[in-house]
Amino acid sequence: MYYLELMRYRNCAMAGLAAVIGGFIAYSAAQGQLIWLLPVFFTVFLITGAGNAINDYFDAGIDAINRPDRPIPSGRITKESAYKFSIALFAAGAIISCFIGTSRFPFFIAAFNCLLLYFYAFSLKRKVFVGNLSVAYLTGSTFLFGGAAFGEKGIEITLVLFFLSMLATLAREIVKAIEDIEGDRKEGASTLPIRIGEEPSAYVACTFGILAVILSPLPYLMNLFNESYLYIVGIADALFIYAVVLILKKNPSASSKFFKIAMFFALLAFIAGSILKNKFL
Repeated sequence: MYYLELMRYRNCAMAGLAAVIGGFIAYSAAQGQLIWLLPVFFTVFLITGAGNAINDYFDAGIDAINRPDRPIPSGRITKESAYKFSIALFAAGAIISCFIGTSRFPFFIAAFNCLLLYFYAFSLKRKVFVGNLSVAYLTGSTFLFGGAAFGEKGIEITLVLFFLSMLATLAREIVKAIEDIEGDRKEGASTLPIRIGEEPSAYVACTFGILAVILSPLPYLMNLFNESYLYIVGIADALFIYAVVLILKKNPSASSKFFKIAMFFALLAFIAGSILKNKFL
């Protein structure tokens, strides 16, 4: 159970589901087999878990200040065990990706993401904006990975979901950096809030959040989803706007929470829009 906690299995499941949604949308317009969505889910689940585990390994010092209840700083899992576990998960995810689809796209994306997750945890997360951008790409790439199971056309179809997810994630990552500024400063990290200040960083986060709201109708306008998407994404947009208001009121903890809830509703909108669009209900 401690290792599932280290993986943050709920986040892994959500990432895997996002990849399946991307694959499901691509399946409706590209040639392929629906059964490919099963290894798509497990690949993303394992690699996301590996990324979370290796991140906790390198961040044990920061987590001792910001997240002392996590498995490593609390002493429930040793750093060495966490490291070996993460490498095993990376390897398993990369191997499974070799058997997805008829092209090499899934493997290339999986292999690249494994390397990026490792180096993000090792050093990139402490670089100004580069760390935030890396996480935003990795989150959005789950949709691309699902589309990649159905070749180049599948990737083209899921690009808009990748872009929207990147914007929303980028906003939340900057808010989280504001929330964690004390521990990051003690560890010598060079995050955006540390470099330019909390208030300017909050405005940057708001810009990305509002941009995601403005562009949220795009999947419907591109005929990827039906009207049900608009109804649910409207809830997500309202939550995004509230999260923006909270960060402007200098409440990063609550803002981060509402950004996460908003992203969950956006995922629900993708699910409802894609299922009903393709008449699977």
